[in-house]
Amino acid sequence: MDSVFEAYLGPDSILAGAVGGAVGSGEPEDIPKRNTDVWLLGKRYNAIQELDVIRRDIESRLWCTYRHNFVPLGEMQLTSDKGWGCMLRCGQMVLAQALIELHLGRDWFWTRDCRDATYLKIVNRFEDTRKSFYSIHQIALMGESQNKAVGEWLGPNTVAQILKILVRFDDWSSLAVHVAMDSTVVLDDIFLRCQEPGETWKPLLLIVPLRLGISDINPMYIPALKRCLELSSSCGMIGGRPNQALYFLGYVDDEVLYLDPHTTQRAGAVGEKETTAERELDESYHQRYAARLSFSAMDPSLAVCFLCKTRDSFDELLQQLRQEVLSLCTPALFEISQSRAVDWDTADDIEWPAMPDIDWPASSDSEPFALLGNSSDVDSKPSAPI
Repeated sequence: MDSVFEAYLGPDSILAGAVGGAVGSGEPEDIPKRNTDVWLLGKRYNAIQELDVIRRDIESRLWCTYRHNFVPLGEMQLTSDKGWGCMLRCGQMVLAQALIELHLGRDWFWTRDCRDATYLKIVNRFEDTRKSFYSIHQIALMGESQNKAVGEWLGPNTVAQILKILVRFDDWSSLAVHVAMDSTVVLDDIFLRCQEPGETWKPLLLIVPLRLGISDINPMYIPALKRCLELSSSCGMIGGRPNQALYFLGYVDDEVLYLDPHTTQRAGAVGEKETTAERELDESYHQRYAARLSFSAMDPSLAVCFLCKTRDSFDELLQQLRQEVLSLCTPALFEISQSRAVDWDTADDIEWPAMPDIDWPASSDSEPFALLGNSSDVDSKPSAPI
């Protein structure tokens, strides 16, 4: 198997220019060699003194890329998502980060010898097989319920709405996804989803889709975006440069750090990491070197993401947003409202197609997951056993 680093420098990777130029010197230019702060998913590092820790942290994130030779998908029987699946892969990365932090903790680091059962549960959920909860098959076919054909490029909001549906069928993940529509976080909607009367808080992945300009990002929003990446609850951002989706997970000075899905790797199963092939597949989900992009070069369409494990952490996030983020620019990056306007049209109001008549799998991980299609109600958990 080609090394992951070589694959990342392939001709279809944006990072080829950012890192490839330094290969001759033997040291990639992922992090600038100067005494400055590097922010990564809410953690601050020193670019010189903590370079190895920074790279270990980046390598511990799940890197989801184009894959080829997976089970044929859709009417066109696609066996690769190269050229159309980059935003779907970025959605996978932000959800994977939420699951890693929720179940393993922010200080957890991946190693090549890692066979932690919880980690394997997470990575197995993103394998490109029909039974995986968050495979390219599940995401692409669920996109059809939002009038997006398999193979059609999706935006951050559409991907977020699909993830919101899919997590409802995964009891083990213990996660709720809320997508804030019209650049407004509605508190009543979140409390309804995460804390019903008499019940404990359900961990929340909050996704806020934004449009911060017409063709270019408005520079007045950049300080607020930086501050979002500094918050301890940060799960990064789904965004990119024009026509190329990227997963933003931190920044250094005036450049955002990202993982790039535009590398095509073979599909396969990590399983229990018992064979050489499974161990190599696991390594293909990790990338030690991030790339850099000027904030001003970002596409104005993006989504900021936050993980709140408890009600206290959600309340802390609200306070930080109000005092440290939304006050940094006028108009604010987004708004926080207690209740929804009466005539608000959101994806929650969509009349979804009927659920196909299928036999739902048991909750055991040994049983195959089989949604692969439409959901009749995005606001309620299916009555069938899952």
